[in-house]
Amino acid sequence: MVTKTIFKRTSQLLEDLDVKINEVYADGNDMIKISEKALLIIDESIRKLKLLVSNHHFDHIAEEVFFFKKLKPQFISKFIYYSSVLDIEAHKPAAGSKTLKKYYEAEQEKLKNFYLEHSEFYSYYKREATYLDHKIFVRNSYDLKMKLSSGFYNYDPNFTTSHDHMIARFISNQQFDHYLKRQIEGSNEDTVSKLLSPLSWSGSKVGLIELIYALYQMRCFNGGNIELSEVIKFVEKSLDCDLGNFHKTVFEIRTRKQGPTKFLQLVGDNLNQHFMTHEAE
Repeated sequence: MVTKTIFKRTSQLLEDLDVKINEVYADGNDMIKISEKALLIIDESIRKLKLLVSNHHFDHIAEEVFFFKKLKPQFISKFIYYSSVLDIEAHKPAAGSKTLKKYYEAEQEKLKNFYLEHSEFYSYYKREATYLDHKIFVRNSYDLKMKLSSGFYNYDPNFTTSHDHMIARFISNQQFDHYLKRQIEGSNEDTVSKLLSPLSWSGSKVGLIELIYALYQMRCFNGGNIELSEVIKFVEKSLDCDLGNFHKTVFEIRTRKQGPTKFLQLVGDNLNQHFMTHEAE
C-alpha cells in the first residue's frame, strides 16, 4: 500500500472516529458512561490504525515523521483524554461545591507539574521545532539526550517512536485542562448568573449548525481540542436555543442538493453587499 493511501485512510478513520464520539454525547450527560463508551470506540480505531501502519515502510523520513508527529497523536490523545476524565469522575467525592473546586484544582496542579517535568520537550513542541524530528519521530530511532518514557521498551516498535506519545499527552492535557476549567466554573455558585446572556439566536437553527460545524472543522475552538457536542452545548446555553439532533442536521446539510454551504454563502453575500453599499456612500 502506498503512503498516500495510508494518509487518506488515516484521515478518514479520524473523521469517522470524531463522528462516533460525538454521537455518544447524544445519549446523556453522564461523563463516566460517555468516557467508557468513547474509550471502546477509540480503542477500535487505534487497532485499525495499527494494522494499517505497523508493517508499512515509509519511503521518505519526512512521511514517517508526519505520521508519528501529526497523525497518530490525534488518536492516542483522545484515548488519554477520556481515560483521564473517566478516572477523575469515577473518584470524584460526593461533596459540596467548595470541595469539588479544590478537587479539580488539584488535578490542574498535576498538569502544571507534568509540564515542568517535560519543559524541554514541551518548548520544542510549542516552538514547532523540527531539528530532532528525524531521531524522535522515526521508528527504531531515538536521542539519548532527550528524556525517554519509562515504559518506552514496552511499546510496539513497529507502531511507536520515542516521542509521539508525548505529543499525544500535550494534546490531551490541553483538552483535559479545558474540561477541568469548565468543572470548576460549574462548581461556583454564581455560574448561572455568568451564563445569562442578552443574546438569542433569531436565524434558522440549520443555519446556526452549519456555521458552528464550519468553524469546528476549521479548528477555531480550543485549537480543535474539543468535541463538537461540547461546542453545541455551549452555543445552546449562550444563545438560549435548542439545536436538537445536530448529528442528523449535519448529515442533511452535507447531502442537500443545493450544496452544504447554503447559509455560509448567504452570510458572505450579505456581508459583501453591506461593504459595497457603504463604499458607494
